[in-house]
Amino acid sequence: MGSEPRFEPRPQLIDLPVLQKFKLYATPSNFYLIGRDENKSFRRILKIDRRDLNELNLFEDPTRYTREEMRELKRRMIVGNEDSGGFKAIATCYGIIGFVKFLEPYYMLVITKRKKVGEICGHTVYGIAESQMIVIPHPSIQTKVAKSDAEQRYKRLLSVVDLSKNFYFSYTYHLMYTLQKNIGNTERGNVHDNTMFVWNAFLTREIRRILQNTIWTVALVYGFFQQTKCSVSGEEFVFTIIARRSRHYAGTRYLRRGVNDIGRVANDVETEQIVSRVVPAGEKIPITSVVQIRGSIPLFWSQEASVFNPQPEIILNKKDANYVATQHHFENLRQRYGKRIIILNLLKTGEKKHRETILRGEFAKTIRYINKGADKENRLKAIHFDLSKHYKKGADGAFNHLCIFSRKALELTDLFYCKAPSGVGGDGVIYDSFYNNPLPSQDEEASSPERKTFKADIYLLQNGVLRTNCIDCLDRTNFAQYAHGLVALEHQLRTLGISGPPVVDLNNPLAIELMEVYQNMGNTLALQYGGSEAHSKMFCDLRGNWNMVRRQRDLITAMRRHYNNAYQDSDKQNAINVFLGHFRPRLGRPALWELDSDQHNIGRSGSNLDIENMRPLIRRSFSDNILMDCELNLEELVRENSQPSHEGLNGGISGTNIDFPFCETEPASLSFLSVMRNEDLLRETGSGQMFTGSSSNHLSHRPSDVPGFAHSYKTKFTPAEEIFERCSSKSCSSDNLFTDLDESVTSLTDTNSSFDFPIIGGSDVLPGFSNEFARWVFSGRPW
Repeated sequence: MGSEPRFEPRPQLIDLPVLQKFKLYATPSNFYLIGRDENKSFRRILKIDRRDLNELNLFEDPTRYTREEMRELKRRMIVGNEDSGGFKAIATCYGIIGFVKFLEPYYMLVITKRKKVGEICGHTVYGIAESQMIVIPHPSIQTKVAKSDAEQRYKRLLSVVDLSKNFYFSYTYHLMYTLQKNIGNTERGNVHDNTMFVWNAFLTREIRRILQNTIWTVALVYGFFQQTKCSVSGEEFVFTIIARRSRHYAGTRYLRRGVNDIGRVANDVETEQIVSRVVPAGEKIPITSVVQIRGSIPLFWSQEASVFNPQPEIILNKKDANYVATQHHFENLRQRYGKRIIILNLLKTGEKKHRETILRGEFAKTIRYINKGADKENRLKAIHFDLSKHYKKGADGAFNHLCIFSRKALELTDLFYCKAPSGVGGDGVIYDSFYNNPLPSQDEEASSPERKTFKADIYLLQNGVLRTNCIDCLDRTNFAQYAHGLVALEHQLRTLGISGPPVVDLNNPLAIELMEVYQNMGNTLALQYGGSEAHSKMFCDLRGNWNMVRRQRDLITAMRRHYNNAYQDSDKQNAINVFLGHFRPRLGRPALWELDSDQHNIGRSGSNLDIENMRPLIRRSFSDNILMDCELNLEELVRENSQPSHEGLNGGISGTNIDFPFCETEPASLSFLSVMRNEDLLRETGSGQMFTGSSSNHLSHRPSDVPGFAHSYKTKFTPAEEIFERCSSKSCSSDNLFTDLDESVTSLTDTNSSFDFPIIGGSDVLPGFSNEFARWVFSGRPW
């Protein structure tokens, strides 16, 4: 039976020479940023020149001061500046977000309040609560440009990116990487802040270039983070969900669609589900993770937001005859996650008016084209599943199909599992040439007995990834990702040795709790990309609580999303382009708001946008649904028993993020960085540490997950925020089932019926909105 979670004193967290708290002081000629580590054992000083309008001048003192030495230094600075304007305290902050320049002065963005949201292997993870923008040059040297309407408008535009919502960072953990990448990371002393999931890479580029370190800045991951502590039948564990949004080709719903020329897709999100067992302090932590991704359909396509049409036509641009950009995209996935790429495509079939079927047919043809040139091992494994159609026949049946797909995907990709000491991987975050004690080399580290105890024992590696998409990668995609997360949770708990009734059971408290987390994630990502929360009908139907009130909420959600897409997304896209450095203002050049959407949302950057010859040539296409040959019937897929594969972990690539060049301009040729292979990681741990059945398909030997059977037992959940509040108050410091060359798994039948959301009866439910208007919002049909 379940028991109340125990809140024992928190183990000692990571103690590294990393600056975590700062105080900013000002004189007329300079800013002085004084930073200290968590334990107040040393201080450092960064001087920022305020006498130059055009350049960012930074000077770092290499000395590590004690508390007494810093106190004496500040006293002398106060005395020395008495006659020139004083030495004044400006702000307390927790890291530099970056520096930005619009038309004249430089600004510094700093974190003024932070909130603790979780811990991963002893590393604390924070969210930004408040931030501040501070102008660098002294007012006495600023010109009229600094006060101009254009400068103020750029400042307001940048504030559209709300840093207090869904931006996360850690001082001692590479939050931009998966757990598998962090545990097996052998890249010592490298800068990781320019990778695809670090949203302030452009803002920190200058300070990183000048100082050649990252100790003054934080690397911001944008997306979602939630951590919950659970107690099941006396067994305690913590599960964490992290969603990382890529900064490449990032933006809003109708202004970022499909793929760009070098293979980056819109709404590219990496979702990582981490489950760790709670063990006594000092013991290695058994921990597992599963990674899945979502992303826009990797074709050249677009939609133009319309005030009068909430479901605008889909425009397919067929200029990429050989699907080069699409191939770049999937090659990037192989480099990041391994060679087993599984695609779950949820687009509709049999529409009365061809919309999604246009993309569905083209996507199927693209996969077939790519697979023709690949050997069997490297072929894309695609499932085309019309979720909307199957959902109309029953939410439970549709969900069961998704769980079956997920189980087969996990058999192919496996999951990551290790036993790691608290703080593992933390030493790799230090990148500072001024530290007196340099980090040991890998050879020195391997020969050191005390360092061997600090290494993780790696047993399983994920090799490949499940990629899910619908038209927007929002509502249906999130529902499918929950199914994968639920099936994965079952396997993660078994891998950790935590027993209990099947998790893939909608009466299981764990399934309900995980559903809430994935709904929260879906709402958060939908607000970021689509402008409203996610539709809740599928989840509500699965729980059996779809009612009139929730229908009303979904109608309001649809209206809000349509309004934001039509009226607000342009400014939001502009703000993202400035924040990410895709557009850089210049005096004498057209302002961002003077360019039309085609000119500044094309996905290029450089020091300024090329505003000539940038309008894409788009040809409308309304092709029929094109399906692959030799289709497999879905019913056969569901009934067929999987055959366990005895293939080992060979040639897989650990989960990592490819470090693209920052600039969005298209390179002459695409190349990817090499990453650590699975054999290298396993070689370090030794074959003796591999437990029985640790092949890549060990999951296939476990009992099948059968949803729908009720089990009664007690489960306790504690959100991470509550844990931290309590601690503070207590002073607690089988391959054949997927498509091959000419095969795809499709819906049972092709029908011509379109899927409509239920329309609320009676105009009194939403005063001022008729049923005809609601029908127009949902289906795009005129009244």
